[in-house]
Amino acid sequence: MIKTIAFDLGGVVVTIDQPRAVNRFKEIGLADAEQRLDPYTQMGIFGDLEHGLITAEDFRVELGKLIGHEVTVEQCAYAWQGYAKDVPMRNLEVLKQLRQEGYRVVLLSNTNPYMMMWAMTPAFDGQGHSLADYFDHCYLSFQLKMMKPSEEIFRQVLKEEQALPEEVLFVDDGPRNVAAASQLGIRTFCPKNGADWTEEIYEYLGV
Repeated sequence: MIKTIAFDLGGVVVTIDQPRAVNRFKEIGLADAEQRLDPYTQMGIFGDLEHGLITAEDFRVELGKLIGHEVTVEQCAYAWQGYAKDVPMRNLEVLKQLRQEGYRVVLLSNTNPYMMMWAMTPAFDGQGHSLADYFDHCYLSFQLKMMKPSEEIFRQVLKEEQALPEEVLFVDDGPRNVAAASQLGIRTFCPKNGADWTEEIYEYLGV
């Protein structure tokens, strides 16, 4: 029986627009943004930031070196937040509904401090609520210093949630992330970025 549902942020809760993020990084001077940015798992200084191996300030400095001139915190936030196309209210309503139905609802996201500068504020849903208001707990890669699809991040969530793999449903739009979770016995659901999963999820919950 499913007791805990772990949601990815980008592509599931929030619709992702990678081309917009690429364009924003280009706007602030990163000419080869296409080669440096990935829809699911970042590499280089982008991956180091999401892995928690460098700080937001380290990233700002290193990005400036790649570009050839200093960039501001605001420019970094503007570029990163280009990933967030929109936050469908239907998704947020179902997160609230699932919690009311007795499920423990947690976030498991590869993300970074610049995205959280927006998501963890009342501006997140446009109605005065932050991302954290919709979850019982948020597992963020840069804080855990672990990233999906590594086995260790899923084991950490199981440990902290005191849950058996078969008691957890993991919802992520990244096939590699879903495959890694499945290998540990975690139930999985892999909707496409921006898809309306709000009814289909109940099929995976066995309701």
